[in-house]
Amino acid sequence: MAKRAPRTRPKRRSSYHHGRLREALLETAEQMVDAAGPESVTVREAARRAGVSPGAPFRHFETRAALLTGVAERAMARFLAEIARAEATVERADPAARLAALGRAYARWALHHPEQFRVISTRSLIDFDGSPTLRRDNDAIRALVQSIVADGQARGALRTADPALVELVAKALSYGLARMAVDGHFPQWGVPRKGTEAAIHRAMDLFVELLRRDH
Repeated sequence: MAKRAPRTRPKRRSSYHHGRLREALLETAEQMVDAAGPESVTVREAARRAGVSPGAPFRHFETRAALLTGVAERAMARFLAEIARAEATVERADPAARLAALGRAYARWALHHPEQFRVISTRSLIDFDGSPTLRRDNDAIRALVQSIVADGQARGALRTADPALVELVAKALSYGLARMAVDGHFPQWGVPRKGTEAAIHRAMDLFVELLRRDH
């Protein structure tokens, strides 16, 4: 009677064996977000796709919100890098151009990473206040806008207005345009999808041009 070959267990992903379970789960969750949106993500499904046991992820991510918060933290870091690259392309002595560059970078990142933008911007999906980095990174962006506005007003390059209000309008415009683009609203306003980014640029340029003038 022929001997049975010994049963072999399915191989786990090397990332799990090498102590990279957290990173493997985040990478898997990011792929799920990009493919089917944040609503598709569950801890158990991320575990299955990462090739680990259903209970393994819970030492790192007890809930779906915790896993999506990790995704948001990584996305925010990439978003900050996009802003830094935009800042490096304009003259620091031109505050209006710096504001325009930031607004364009905001929209560009959202257009290229729409589902990750949804994760960052939909606070009901994540634990924003409990994250050790999300609030810090968000505050860094706000501080940058505040410094640009303060510098522009001090130079006389931007109109005299409540700086906090200018910051709020700049945020509302950047976020609103990005969200409209990601949610597919632009065609309803006569802007074809291929022209979305150019339309956002024109809107940001108009805002900055109005800021340049002291009425």
